[in-house]
Amino acid sequence: MRKRTKNIILTVAGIQILLVIGLLVLPALAGAIPGRYRVALQERSPFLSGIVEGVIDQVAPMATALPVAAVSADEPQVDIQALLAVTAVASPTPTSKPTEAPTTAPVTTPEADATPLPTNTPIPTPTNTPTPEPLPVSHILEGMGVIRQTFNNCGPANLTQTLNFLGYDITQEEVADYLKPSSEDRNVSPWQIADYVNEYTGGTFKASAHSGGTLEMLKEFIAAGYPVVIEKGYDLPTDGWYGHYLTVFGYDDEAGVFYSQDSYLGPWDGSGRTDEYEEFEFYWQQFNYTFYVVYFPSQEAEVQAILGPDLSEPMAMWRMVAARAQAEIDADPENVFAWFNLGSALTEMGVKTGEAQYYQGGAQAYDQARELGLPPRMLWYQFRPYMAYWKVGRNDDVIALADATLSTQGGRNVEETFWYKGLALESQGLITDAITNYQAALEVNHNAYYVQWSLDALTGGG
Repeated sequence: MRKRTKNIILTVAGIQILLVIGLLVLPALAGAIPGRYRVALQERSPFLSGIVEGVIDQVAPMATALPVAAVSADEPQVDIQALLAVTAVASPTPTSKPTEAPTTAPVTTPEADATPLPTNTPIPTPTNTPTPEPLPVSHILEGMGVIRQTFNNCGPANLTQTLNFLGYDITQEEVADYLKPSSEDRNVSPWQIADYVNEYTGGTFKASAHSGGTLEMLKEFIAAGYPVVIEKGYDLPTDGWYGHYLTVFGYDDEAGVFYSQDSYLGPWDGSGRTDEYEEFEFYWQQFNYTFYVVYFPSQEAEVQAILGPDLSEPMAMWRMVAARAQAEIDADPENVFAWFNLGSALTEMGVKTGEAQYYQGGAQAYDQARELGLPPRMLWYQFRPYMAYWKVGRNDDVIALADATLSTQGGRNVEETFWYKGLALESQGLITDAITNYQAALEVNHNAYYVQWSLDALTGGG
């Protein structure tokens, strides 16, 4: 064979090998591109961004849904309907949440509640409260400004809008410095925001986070002068489903709309976006009607009166949320978010009582939600499926869901993903792998003290 021909053959073979290697590594490289750079490119050059996103969709496509549960035939089952019937007549479980973070590390076993919860201490609603006056037909809180969020910063931006409205001079960068020290962090939970307000505003403000809100309750808060921040689903035409926060500051019954400030889409003139009540409630349901309200300590009694006993007492709140979700399932058995909300409520009742039947019921509800098809980004924001499966010993499900989330660039920037995977691995005796995941969680958010507790428990730190 002539030398020239041989060299051509070797060159072609080398190019083919490089192409194969390139195709193998391209998905990982594409998925590793920081989200803020992709957003910046989209803002500066939509044409180039379209090409880049098209390539990424080909080599590292987003899954259409989270994986379906693989439930064995001998998996124990509980009767959720019967469980809810018993729960409805049970006495509330008294709870006492400290205002300071515990100083000792929790035991990371399936019997321990390792997830921190809001530290609000409810105040009983006065029994002699007079009958409230009818709400005005419309009300708008004047002076509610809008802040254009930086990359993936809707949590800090909405809190900043609210604090600025209340006269507190702070920027979204200052808020984010604690809540999400990594700009790539994809989630700040409502309980984290409430804890930040309660612990880091020097006692100037208080905050209370809850699930199970209603449109009427929002109107009551607004009419009384309180903006309310809600957590909701968000469907973007080209990007699919995300979670988002909105600051609600007005309503109009005649027009049938709420007014809110949207830190991502604007408008930026302060007039606010409008959402019809039905559409507003549709997307709010996707986050279990979750909200938080910020107020002065002197307003505590008024806030608690608006919340009412069902939302002021945690076990009562989750009973109510579970019943509401079940009613929505009865009306539409294919409502994936209602099944998910039912799972969250039952899991929270397990956290409050320590009773395994609630965790099992939660796992069953989550199984159904997964069967119907959960959005692939669902566990960027809501994490109770991990807890339910971990508590009933289904560690493989925890790891499968975590791995599906970690396959996305955003999911790798959610500290809870690594933390729950670490808990499952620890339960399986894979201590080195658990430590690796705890360390990865702290790289995303070094302020995640509950992760530090888990790591210290294994390494003797602290």
